[in-house]
Amino acid sequence: MASAHVMKDDPEPVPKMQPAMMMFSSKYWSRRGLSLDSAMFDQQNQNQHQQQRHTRGQMSRRPSFCPINEKPDKEGAEDSGKTVVVFSLKNEVGCLVKALRVFQEKRVNLNHIESRMSRRVPNEVEIFADCSCSKKEFNELLENLKDHVNIVSFNTPEHVWAAEADGEEVPWFPMKISELDQCSHRVLMYGSELDADHPGFKDNVYRQRRKYFVEVAMNYKFGQPIPRIDYTPEEVRTWAVVFRELTKLYPTHACREYLKNLPLLTKHCGYREDNIPQLEDVSMFLRERSGFTVRPVAGYLSPRDFLAGLAFRVFNCTQYVRHSTDPLYTPEPDTCHELLGHVPLLADPKFAQFSQEIGLASLGASDEDVQKLATCYFFTIEFGLCKQDGQLRAYGAGLLSSIGELRHALSDQACVKMFDPRTTCNQECLITTFQDVYFVSESFEEAKEKMREFAKTIKRPFSVYYNPYTQSVDLLKDTRSIEDVVQDLRSDLTTVCDALGKMNTYMGI
Repeated sequence: MASAHVMKDDPEPVPKMQPAMMMFSSKYWSRRGLSLDSAMFDQQNQNQHQQQRHTRGQMSRRPSFCPINEKPDKEGAEDSGKTVVVFSLKNEVGCLVKALRVFQEKRVNLNHIESRMSRRVPNEVEIFADCSCSKKEFNELLENLKDHVNIVSFNTPEHVWAAEADGEEVPWFPMKISELDQCSHRVLMYGSELDADHPGFKDNVYRQRRKYFVEVAMNYKFGQPIPRIDYTPEEVRTWAVVFRELTKLYPTHACREYLKNLPLLTKHCGYREDNIPQLEDVSMFLRERSGFTVRPVAGYLSPRDFLAGLAFRVFNCTQYVRHSTDPLYTPEPDTCHELLGHVPLLADPKFAQFSQEIGLASLGASDEDVQKLATCYFFTIEFGLCKQDGQLRAYGAGLLSSIGELRHALSDQACVKMFDPRTTCNQECLITTFQDVYFVSESFEEAKEKMREFAKTIKRPFSVYYNPYTQSVDLLKDTRSIEDVVQDLRSDLTTVCDALGKMNTYMGI
């Protein structure tokens, strides 16, 4: 294997940023900003200055609400205490009255309520409601409230699990697949918020188009069919360039699992040079092949929220297309990256299981451990290599959707090391150039086994078990919860033993 790094005289220019999951790089976020809440707080400061001009400098006691703490105080962990819910609704007459009527019907007392214009969805207002009620009352409130509004965030003692060992609280995580609405709508940076060096920054038509994709994604909720997009001729032409150039490289650069599934996507999902596949068709195809589904997302998610989706075999997927002036470059993941890089391998059952287990390991983990898992994800599912028939092949989506880096990663100039989560988790994720090093595994199974061992080092007061029948996560934190899982395993083992017995009889053993 080659050991040299990228040469400066590489005949192909190094792209400014690779179309991968840039959210996993701390350098990226130090440049882009901290979070959606911090961006809101900056905007609120500007609003406060404007308000001063209209109120002769007399500021209200609490002109804006601060970023929401999803870890309630210990006092709020009691059965009856303060809880907070933030929801959004259309900026129309009577919408708030209808929502507040739900609070009245459920006899939930409001301690404080505020509103602000939503930066998540155009023409919507976000409502901050601080209320006092029991766990049961709050759960009933949420169930009824979500039929009328879009719940952005909430904190309740039921969603925070106290660690038995050191008394520290465990970060909230979804327990049911429907709760991914909260994770997927908690966008850090919109797809319409473009940096000054973005190819589409000065293109008002493109920016308005990106806002449309934001609205589609933010209005989407679990269980709904994914809206079909009427892509413009310009977007189709951009897709065509990417599709045409990448498919020339796949036969000699992509792993066999990828090459097996790409023709199936052509047959069932319309993967063609002159057609951008629809996410609804892709999601239905993946469900049948590996149990994975996709859902539209407006922009960047935090590593915690993104990995949480994988735990439920849900992949958050963008629908917008990169700018047409530079079809072979994108400063953020777009639908070309998602559909050509990720989807073909998510259709492989072994790869799907590998992806899900990284997601499951992240649930309830500390910020430090989530970052380690995200880095391992980056160097496997985004930029991973594997050995097949004595040759290196790419399975990482960041490679399979980038012409320049796909060629580079399999060239003699690339530095390649064996994948080991214990050391890989400390490797820096580069976003402005090719990676300094790529990690190779013998197979998905080997990478999965190594990640399983690595996951055991994550400190949590429980283990998690995904129930595919209810699409929910069970916490294994006591003997009763473990016994329930064992009962399910016994049923599966009975089926396996029965099959082995019949096979032995048929073969005369």
